[in-house]
Amino acid sequence: MGVPFVDLKAQYHSIKAEIDAALIGTMESCAFTLGPEVAQLEKDFAVYAGATYAAGVNNGTSALHLALLAAGIGPGDEVITVPFTFIASASAIHYTGAKPVFVDIDPVTFTMDPAQIEAAITPRTKAIVPVHLYGQMADMDPIMAIAKKYNLFVLEDAAQAHGAEYNGRRAGSIGDAAGFSFYPGKNMGAAGEGGITVTPHAEINRKLRMLRDWGAEKKYHHEIIGYNMRLEGIQGAVLRVKLKYIEKWTEMRRDAAKRYNEMFAGTGVVTPVELPNRRHVYHIYQIRTPDRARWMDELGKKGIQTGIHYPFPLHTLKAFDFLGYSQGQFPHSEKIAAETMSIPMFPELTAVQQEEVVSAVATLAKQTELQPA
Repeated sequence: MGVPFVDLKAQYHSIKAEIDAALIGTMESCAFTLGPEVAQLEKDFAVYAGATYAAGVNNGTSALHLALLAAGIGPGDEVITVPFTFIASASAIHYTGAKPVFVDIDPVTFTMDPAQIEAAITPRTKAIVPVHLYGQMADMDPIMAIAKKYNLFVLEDAAQAHGAEYNGRRAGSIGDAAGFSFYPGKNMGAAGEGGITVTPHAEINRKLRMLRDWGAEKKYHHEIIGYNMRLEGIQGAVLRVKLKYIEKWTEMRRDAAKRYNEMFAGTGVVTPVELPNRRHVYHIYQIRTPDRARWMDELGKKGIQTGIHYPFPLHTLKAFDFLGYSQGQFPHSEKIAAETMSIPMFPELTAVQQEEVVSAVATLAKQTELQPA
């Protein structure tokens, strides 16, 4: 029968009338860049994330990039993050002229290991960018304690963590700023590209708004060198509709994850760990195997789509050779990158579809177990 990795059409058809009306409304208003839909989205999303301010931008990478610039991060500075993440986390740091500095991940949650941070701090360190990976937040309390001790700016990379929680606090409500992505496949996705930065700081928000719009608060009054990184009106309209449903969809994802956990019990398949003080929103549901290539190939033959998030730790990529890292420096990131694979996860995923996935994966797990070491 086959199971898709994600089913964007199912989500669209569930709210088609509202999405279509929002699109038509934007076309009628001709407010294509920023405008009232984006302004209202910013207000609503700030409330949702537990933040004071929000600024819509053209994608999640810009949400991180502009937050760092607004904080004054630039050439000569160092910013600590993790190598097990999408390349945007480190690229946004590099775009400012600062140097990404990596620390390894916790092998259970795959998020930043706070115990590794202080050894990476130098007089040049200005910020920390913890990544809330796969929908589970990083261990923020010790990260914030270290940041306070060394007077460091904390930017949450919340691209995969819309609605995730840590000790009852939402992603985006703990750090000095947070960047979210609205890429179509995210838990709350645009009809194209989009992103948003939230912050409790009025001055950071003011600078963000200038930076995204050519460095001006008023047209043609350019106070700084800025960028063209504005969120489109159409995306604001679509995202306003989706924001009404994000909690419903999140609970559907969590229900699907619970079913997976129950179905995989006793199969030997390594499944995600949700820590007691976290609310995992399961952007990705990952499993692990040293026999990944064969598993993915066999599942593909059955029409079950899978993915890898992410196959190469950033310090091993040619693009970051200039940082001078070598294989073996971040063993947890390297091991997880070699073994993790993502299986279908989306709100509309049915128990029948999950049974098909689990049956196929469990068979592969048994075969792998029977193979001689």
